[in-house]
Amino acid sequence: MSMIKEITTVSLILFAVIDILGSVPILVDVKQKVGKIRSLTATITAGSIMLLFLFTGDQLLSLIGIDIPSFAVAGSIVIFLMGLEMILGVDIFKSDAVDPQSASIVPIAFPLIAGSGSLTTILSLRAEYDYWVIATGICINLAIVFGVLKGLPVIEKILGKHGIEVLRRIFGIILLAIAIKLFKTNVFL
Repeated sequence: MSMIKEITTVSLILFAVIDILGSVPILVDVKQKVGKIRSLTATITAGSIMLLFLFTGDQLLSLIGIDIPSFAVAGSIVIFLMGLEMILGVDIFKSDAVDPQSASIVPIAFPLIAGSGSLTTILSLRAEYDYWVIATGICINLAIVFGVLKGLPVIEKILGKHGIEVLRRIFGIILLAIAIKLFKTNVFL
């Protein structure tokens, strides 16, 4: 019974940090720019990044000379720019070639799903839970992520164009706040 409780706890913590439901306006925005999102590509890429980070995160960052706060600050800057795009309706991340494959990897798989917040959380969870418990929690969240990405057209229909625009601006402000908090927390240690 305690196994199920641990898996549930880890899954809920990761669900809150990944916040795939809160990312719907961003996902819709990216989908409108590139035409479609490759759900399976984004899910597998994000899962690979998270599982790799679970087992080798500390070593990987130290190998390239990056500490966790610097990693979090870099992620906060990307999130901040995405928030600005959503609020102002401008394109900061421009690309000549509209490629759903690459958009499914950056910015969706990384840093939106497997971003600095979720990767740092995974490293923190290792202090309290077994690797397999965290890996199970990651897999449960990836199933939810895949479902949301696959169901994005239905979610778009339900919200409508005006609903998406309102949510886009609201979540843009929330993204700015999250980015500033991440930045502040990791710069002013």
